[in-house]
Amino acid sequence: MPVVPVLHADPPAVRGGARRRRTAARPGRAVRYARVRRFGLPAHVLRHWEAMGLLSPTRVRADRRRYDRDHLYRVAVILRAKEAGFSLTDIREMIATGDPEARRDVLRRRHADLTRRVAQARSSLHMIECALARDHEDFTGCAHFQRNLEKVEETTGA
Repeated sequence: MPVVPVLHADPPAVRGGARRRRTAARPGRAVRYARVRRFGLPAHVLRHWEAMGLLSPTRVRADRRRYDRDHLYRVAVILRAKEAGFSLTDIREMIATGDPEARRDVLRRRHADLTRRVAQARSSLHMIECALARDHEDFTGCAHFQRNLEKVEETTGA
């Protein structure tokens, strides 16, 4: 089983001008902030997610929080969901609900939106590939490029 270090929402304290030595925790214990930093998140983002109800770390002191392994997975889920276009409100609704149908509703809405965005991206990619294949000084005046652009507009409704 891998060793998981301890994680706080705030960087390790500096005492007497020297950083405290970081030690690895035994499995099942909390992990340090450094472990979450691999996601590139500043502490204020974690605190915002906590305020929104997305994370619920254990409070060690007023300014310190402990995150366990499940929190790391939740952070990863939040980041992936944001990449897919979910709002934090949608993510909270999806994570917090115990009702599978409510979760599916959130996922269906995002699925439809993401499907539309992927189609638009494919059309844009096709347009770029078409432009790359043209040797004209001004490819926008090329009849072949213009026909492809018209197809893209028909497909996307732009």
